[in-house]
Amino acid sequence: MPIFETYEIFIDMDFSLREPSMACVRQYIETFPASVEANKGYLTTREFLRAFSDNSLTFTSYRTHVERLLLWTLIIKQKPFFQLKRQDAEDYLEFCRNPPTEWVGPIVRGRFVTSDHTESAWGDPVIPNEKWRPFSLKLPKDSSNEPESAPNDASRDEAPDTALGATRYKASSSTINQIYTICSRFFEYMVEDGTVAANPFRMIKKKSLSRRAPQEDGVNRALTPLQWDYVLETAERMAIEEPERHERTLFIVATLFAMYLRVSDIVGRPNWRPIMGDFRLDPEGNWWYHVIGKGNKVGKVAVRDEYISKYLTRYRRYIGLCPLPEWNEQTPLLMTLRGRSGLSGRQVRALLQSVFDNALARMREEDREEHEMNSLRVASAHWLRHTSATLDAPLRSPKDLQMDLRHSSLSTTQNVYYHSHDQERSRSVRGVGMRDRG
Repeated sequence: MPIFETYEIFIDMDFSLREPSMACVRQYIETFPASVEANKGYLTTREFLRAFSDNSLTFTSYRTHVERLLLWTLIIKQKPFFQLKRQDAEDYLEFCRNPPTEWVGPIVRGRFVTSDHTESAWGDPVIPNEKWRPFSLKLPKDSSNEPESAPNDASRDEAPDTALGATRYKASSSTINQIYTICSRFFEYMVEDGTVAANPFRMIKKKSLSRRAPQEDGVNRALTPLQWDYVLETAERMAIEEPERHERTLFIVATLFAMYLRVSDIVGRPNWRPIMGDFRLDPEGNWWYHVIGKGNKVGKVAVRDEYISKYLTRYRRYIGLCPLPEWNEQTPLLMTLRGRSGLSGRQVRALLQSVFDNALARMREEDREEHEMNSLRVASAHWLRHTSATLDAPLRSPKDLQMDLRHSSLSTTQNVYYHSHDQERSRSVRGVGMRDRG
């Protein structure tokens, strides 16, 4: 049965509730054994969808795929999201290529419908549409003719051959590509949030996704130098064109990048809210950003001079503060446009997505090659941390970078960031001949 509502109902729901608000969904979730942690999976999925609910089309696309993944983990794998491994991710993609017949149905008008009776079996006048299925097909107007293609909508997948209820579903490579991208982004969100340790979709070997669209190959969660230049320039242009909205956006982009921060490092945690006083000057004249990170670990990150002189002072002047933070200053690091303290992680991710989208639009307008844009299409907030560390690695000692990334192990930093960048690797071989090597 469906788990999540339409866009209009979803954005108006009470997110303070730690369970589904609809009785039928709540009771359905409760039917699963405690070992699969169904309610925790529901809440995690709901928070992810909420982070991308600023746009109805994005929400609909993401809802289709993460809801489907949730149902698969609960019903087929019978395990929590948080225990999925690489093999599970491969199994899921194979499942989506040819789902069982009972998971496939026609496109329906409503995921939930009003019961004909005052009290339904769920104890609620709103009940799940019994015709709804996780994979949908568009039935042809005349079953004697060739079936029509389904509209190109994320919630309406491939066209069927249908006859008297029998269906045949086969996902195209573009659909599998979309499933892979969205599920991978979902797990990146959970990695960033500290919910899971790794993204099982990212671990899939290339040969296992031979039917995947080529543009997904080689994505390593870091923007290229060219893409980063476009992102930063775009954020600066947005700040100039609409300062009341995007001076803060530029500050967020610069802050995440400059210090390899996670979103939670600037929006805070239940026991900590970032303030301007978290920037502190030591007796030697060095600036540090003090942070409470994952696992409530206290840390400090070295701050580069250009960030202080160009971005921190710019933003502080814009909001009416003196250029540099004062000792123990209590001004919130981020504020809403109305001056209230704090932003949510969802709001920060939405602002960053607008920068990525505008940067991509600029690259198209300037006729950049497709291969120069591909990885930017799937970039998320956490990519700024990886991009900065990847670009800085050749210029910094591994131990210094480890301390600022706040990795517990030096080997993690070395394995992830001290490698040749694709562009450098390509340039290094172009001029090497086939013979006459002296």
